[in-house]
Amino acid sequence: MEKRTCLECGEPLRGRADQKFCNDLCRNAYNNKKFGAATNYMRKINRILKKNRTILEKLNPNEKTITFKSVLEKQEFNFNYYTHMYTTRTGRVYFFCYDQGYAELENNKYMLVKNEV
Repeated sequence: MEKRTCLECGEPLRGRADQKFCNDLCRNAYNNKKFGAATNYMRKINRILKKNRTILEKLNPNEKTITFKSVLEKQEFNFNYYTHMYTTRTGRVYFFCYDQGYAELENNKYMLVKNEV
């Protein structure tokens, strides 16, 4: 009969036949190693998206506002991250951070909008 060992520390396992870890500490350590890099990457992107949304929400209290690019940049808005895009029939492209969106206008102006869910 083959000896079963903990996937994290290698200690022999006692108990259920489908057991993979000797305790919760080993299970958590194993999963943190396995998923840590991907999870940290997702956390970083979610942090940027939430910050962008907060900036848009603060600058757009009336659900439709025009502001300047410099105002967004001063608040450290990151134009590289958004959750989705929407193109109108006229061809204007809105970039959204969840329910808060923006579209570039002429002369470094941006229209801020809120998408009703």
